[in-house]
Amino acid sequence: MTDLEEKLSRVLSGAADRAPQVPAGLAATVKAGHRRRRARTAAVFAAAAVVLVAGGAGAAVSALRSQAEPHPPVAATGGAESSADRIPPPIEKVWPQAVHKIPAKLPDGRAYYPQLLLDDHTLLVMTGVSDGKRQFLWSYDLGTGEPRQIAEIPATKGSAIFAEGVAAGGGNIVWWASYKEADSPRVARIWTVPAAGGRPRPVTDVPLGNVMKEGHINGLAVTGSDVVFAYEKGGVYRAPLAGGSPQPVKGAERHHILQWPWVGIHRGKAIFRELFNVETGERRDAVVKSDEEVRCGVDRCAGVAVRYKTVKVKRPRDRSGKEIKCGTRRCPDTVRTQTVLRRFVRDRDGSPERELPSTFQQGDDAGLERFFKVTLRGPGNQVVLTLYDADTGRSADLGIRTDAKGTMAIPDGGLDRLMTYPIGNEMYVLDLAAIK
Repeated sequence: MTDLEEKLSRVLSGAADRAPQVPAGLAATVKAGHRRRRARTAAVFAAAAVVLVAGGAGAAVSALRSQAEPHPPVAATGGAESSADRIPPPIEKVWPQAVHKIPAKLPDGRAYYPQLLLDDHTLLVMTGVSDGKRQFLWSYDLGTGEPRQIAEIPATKGSAIFAEGVAAGGGNIVWWASYKEADSPRVARIWTVPAAGGRPRPVTDVPLGNVMKEGHINGLAVTGSDVVFAYEKGGVYRAPLAGGSPQPVKGAERHHILQWPWVGIHRGKAIFRELFNVETGERRDAVVKSDEEVRCGVDRCAGVAVRYKTVKVKRPRDRSGKEIKCGTRRCPDTVRTQTVLRRFVRDRDGSPERELPSTFQQGDDAGLERFFKVTLRGPGNQVVLTLYDADTGRSADLGIRTDAKGTMAIPDGGLDRLMTYPIGNEMYVLDLAAIK
């Protein structure tokens, strides 16, 4: 497999995993970042496979209030409107305690990419992602603005992808890198380094098959003296941080990692409906109705209720009346249409259910299972990305707008507390755990 094929594999895997729903009626192109904040190369940024184009007329959310005071949960209008939505106040006004604004480059001018929060005031960042040469891990003090180099990430032979899936725990940082030697199968080599700094050392090599079909690994996490991970096709493993061969986790042979120690199976249109705690044996099954498509976290599920209908269609014909074929086959007599009945978030036991805005990012992870990205339409049909708190109904403008090319970068984020995105010369670092 070539480097280009491998990069494309990573892009397609990330895009399929998250598949953010682009709201109709908002003429914008959305670049979706991976929910695990993986390090992305310039080639990945340029890959057209992850560019999702929004088109057509559609729904907007008008019930979002512009004031910062708490209000009832937002209701979707269900139809297109001629006027612009009410845009909430900037996030630094709504939740100032959660916002850190820091320079978008280190003092020496190097661009960096946030990875995770090591603690309440220390951000772990990576440099060297875009130039493909030398990569470094740094800790960045959000209070003083001082960076501290932790380690240089060893380059890997046979691949241009140096570091993926950065995670931390117990004073250790881990990541994996694709690796291939001549006449040998490709592996994902897991590395570790103390958060205090030091020389990285390999933990274990994870055998990989055909990554174009089977994927790499994900869900990397540190637990006690072990590192855990899952294959993208399913199957959870652990290996000692001190070094050793990975071993399958009992009872999780076909599972994916949601948030350690919770693992689950991607079953149809109910992602992580069934969860299993591999440390305690506890199981959590979510209440999901037959007409619902959901993505669940440890405590909540968010999704839509849909109604499908099969309708007859006329086969297309040219001006002479001759039937036009759909490729090498005849065009279908029927098509299946979908109508969204409601959008919701609720606890795994089925209650309480709250309505979500019509343009929430369906399929995206909600920060702390509570904060949802919602797209609104501002004056002049301008796309505005906001953050919606399902617990209080409050909303905030993230300050992100489409650029001159009509593209918008969705902030990196996952189920955890951190959300980051650059605006101009500043990096916004949001600590969602600071919002009460």
